[in-house]
Amino acid sequence: MRLFARLAVALVLNLLLVATAFAQPGLWVVRQGEATIYLFGTVHLLPSDANWTSPALDKALTDSQRLSIEIVDDDSQSMQALVMQHGLDIGHPLSTKLDDRDMQRLEKAAEDAKVPGGAASLQPMRPWLAALTLTVAPLVQAGMDPSQGVDKRLKARMQEAGKPVDGLETSEMQIRMLADLPESMQLDFLRQSFRDVADGPAKMRELVDAWRRGDTGAIAKVEDEDLRRESPMLYQRLIVERNEAWAKTIAERLKQPGVSFIAVGAGHLAGPDSVQEQLHKLGITVTRL
Repeated sequence: MRLFARLAVALVLNLLLVATAFAQPGLWVVRQGEATIYLFGTVHLLPSDANWTSPALDKALTDSQRLSIEIVDDDSQSMQALVMQHGLDIGHPLSTKLDDRDMQRLEKAAEDAKVPGGAASLQPMRPWLAALTLTVAPLVQAGMDPSQGVDKRLKARMQEAGKPVDGLETSEMQIRMLADLPESMQLDFLRQSFRDVADGPAKMRELVDAWRRGDTGAIAKVEDEDLRRESPMLYQRLIVERNEAWAKTIAERLKQPGVSFIAVGAGHLAGPDSVQEQLHKLGITVTRL
């Protein structure tokens, strides 16, 4: 899978479930003293009729007293304000940053992705936002619904049960991970997105199948290996550093009694630098259920 598709998946999609077949994604548990923490990989866009629950998952949620997901402050008003602040560069449109060939590719990608307003609507965007828009637009048009994302449905379930839900990060933190990257790297992502749009959904289906099977080896091979090879700096920032921070959060939480459920993007629970591996470095045992 190409680099920017991995980036979009990490921050917006993080694997897609595009079938109604029964899915059993990976579920892990960490126990220490009187503390129990469940770990689950999420997907952020789903068809409304997607089936992804399981008895083990239901029991873990029922037993848990709290839920932690990546972000909770992702309401449309907040996100719009952040995009306006960090994603637009009206004084320097994309046409001033791309050569003629890349502009032609941008126009073609916008047409293929059916971006509303075409390439003209991308012009005032910074490269990272334009690339993200190109990657996400065709997926939303294919029927993926952000309101049906696993994290949102987990949040709704826990809130209905009167249990607290908190965020491991903030929306601004996630957007700044992209907005603060050097422009040269952002432009590389944009060029990658041209190819991703042309490739169509085939590579995403590989990830879909891997997530449905709970096949972390396949997820890591399709996703993290490309990112680690093509952009080590981005891999360190988006994957390793965040996984290290989350592992430290889990280690602190294990010092207090109780049961909690932590749900993060499925790509963070796969590969050699996964949250589980970071916990192992801290001397904490993780068991897959």
